[in-house]
Amino acid sequence: MDYSLKTLNQLRPILLGFRKAAGLTQALVAARLGVTQQTYAQLEANPAAVSVERLFKVLRVLDVELALTQAARTKAKEAAQIDSPPIAAKATAARSRTARKRAASASKTTTKKRENW
Repeated sequence: MDYSLKTLNQLRPILLGFRKAAGLTQALVAARLGVTQQTYAQLEANPAAVSVERLFKVLRVLDVELALTQAARTKAKEAAQIDSPPIAAKATAARSRTARKRAASASKTTTKKRENW
C-alpha cells in the first residue's frame, strides 16, 4: 500500500501502521535496531526529530521502501513551460524591443539636455 506524506506530522501514524501491519511490537523493532524499547518508543512518538539515517534504519526493519515523486502541480507547471516556449520567446523578444526603445529614447533625451546647456 502506498501512502502520501506531505507533512512530518503524518510520519508517526504511518510508522505505527507499518509496524503493526508487520506484526511487530516496539520491543521487537527496538531489538532489531539494537536500541532499547524506550528509545524506539521515543522515536516512534516523534519521528520528525530523528535523523534521516535513523529513519531509514527503521524503514529497513519495517521492510518499507521509500519512493519520492514529484507533486502533480509541479509536473503540470513544467508541462506548461515545455509546451509554451514560443509564447515565452515572443514575450522575451517584446521586452527586448521595449528595452531598446527606452534606451534609444533615453540617449536622445540625454543628447538634447546636453545641447540645451
